[in-house]
Amino acid sequence: MHGPRSASRGRSLLRRSGRLLAALVSLCALAGTVRLVAPATAGPDDEPPGVARQLAFIRSALDEGAGDEAQGLFPEGYFFLHALYGLAEVELGMREPAGERADGLREARWALGRLDSPAGRAPFSAELVPSYGVFHRGWTNWLRGGVLALQPAADRDPAEVRRFAADSAALAAAFDASEFPYLEAYPGQAWPVDSTVAMASLRLHDTLLPPRYAGTADRWLRGVRERLDPRTGLLPHRVDPATGAPAEVARGTSQSVIHRFLVDIDPDFAREQYLRFRDRYVATPLGLGPAVREYPAGTDGPADVDSGPLPLGVSLSASVVTAGAAQVHGDTALAEGLANHGELLGVPVDTPWTKRYAFGLLPIGDAFVAWSKTARPWVTDSPSPPPPALSWWWRLPLLTLLAVVAVLPWVPAAVRRFRGRREAQAGDAVRFPAPEPRAG
Repeated sequence: MHGPRSASRGRSLLRRSGRLLAALVSLCALAGTVRLVAPATAGPDDEPPGVARQLAFIRSALDEGAGDEAQGLFPEGYFFLHALYGLAEVELGMREPAGERADGLREARWALGRLDSPAGRAPFSAELVPSYGVFHRGWTNWLRGGVLALQPAADRDPAEVRRFAADSAALAAAFDASEFPYLEAYPGQAWPVDSTVAMASLRLHDTLLPPRYAGTADRWLRGVRERLDPRTGLLPHRVDPATGAPAEVARGTSQSVIHRFLVDIDPDFAREQYLRFRDRYVATPLGLGPAVREYPAGTDGPADVDSGPLPLGVSLSASVVTAGAAQVHGDTALAEGLANHGELLGVPVDTPWTKRYAFGLLPIGDAFVAWSKTARPWVTDSPSPPPPALSWWWRLPLLTLLAVVAVLPWVPAAVRRFRGRREAQAGDAVRFPAPEPRAG
C-alpha cells in the first residue's frame, strides 16, 4: 500500500538533494569568480585586504604551538613563522600614523624576542661567523631595524638602538673579512638569498642611523656580479662556500626572496635582475593563470622542502613570495595576478575576526601570504613600474571554466524537464489527434 508513496517521497528527496548540491557548486563557482577579480593587493600606503585578520589567525596559531609544528616541517619553520609574522606587523604599522603604531610595535617586538630565544637559535651554530650564521643574523637584524623604523628617532629605546648597531657591525665585519660575498648559514653551506637579506639590513642601518656600510655594500655587489649563475645570469641558489662559485642553478624559491630585498640594496641592479627572473620563471601553465617555476623555463629538477611539490614545474611557495617581490618592484599587474590566483586556489576561509588559507592547516603559508601582500621597499623609494608582462585577460580561461562549473550541475535537471515537456506534448498528440480535413 505504501510502496508507491515511499518511492515518490524518495524521488522527491533525491531531487531536492540534487538541487541543493547544484546550488552549492554554483555558489562555490561564484565565490571563486569574486576571488579572481576582486582587489587582493593594495598600494604602499593602504592596508591590503584581509591581512589584519590573517595576522589575528597567525597570532592565535602561534599561541597554540604553530611554531613548534612548523619546525617539524622544515629546519627554519619556527624561526620563519615568527619572523614573517613580525615583519608583516611592521609593514602594517608603517601604514599607520606615527601615534597609532603601538599594537604593531608590540607584536613585532614579541616576534623578535622569539627569534632571539633558545628555540629561535636552536637550528643554527654559534661557531659560525657571525655567530648563528648569516640566515639567523640577517633576518633578525632586518626585523630589529623594522622595530626601530616604527618609532620616531627621539622615542627609540637606546638599548634597541645599541643592539641593532652592534648586530649590524658584526654582519659588516663578517662580510668585510670574507673573500666571497656569500656567508655561511650552516657549517659548510651557503645560500646567496641569506646574504642578500643581511646586506639589505645594513642598508636599513644606514637609513635609520648614521651611515657606515656603503663601502661594504659596494664590495658585496661587485662580488655578486662576478659570481652570477652562468645559465641564467641571476644570483645562484646555492654556492660552494670554499670558492664562492655557483653550485646550483638559480631557483624560484630563493629568487622570489632575493627580489624582495635586492631593491633596497641597489635599485638599478635589482631591476635588471628582476626582469631577467620574470622572463625565465613566471609562467602560465595550461593557460590558467600566472605562477612561478622552481627551475628556469626548459629545465626541470627535483622538489624539496622549500619548493614543495612541483606540478607542471610550478612552486606554490615561490608563487606566493613572488607576489611580494613584484609589488616592491612596482609590477602591479603581476602582483595582482599572483594574488588573485592565490585567492582562487588557496581556499580562504573568512570570518569577521580571522582569515586563513587552506582551512588554516599550514599557518606558515598564511604568514608568507601576509608578508607578501604587505610588501614595499623600506630603504629606497618605490621604483617606477616595469613594462607589464601580464594583462587582465589572463583571467578569461579561468572565468570561463568557473562559468561552466556553475552551470553544469543544472544541466541534468534541465534535460529532464525538456524531455518531460516533449513527452507530454507527444502524449497530447496521441490523445487529441488533429481533426481530419473535410473533403471538398
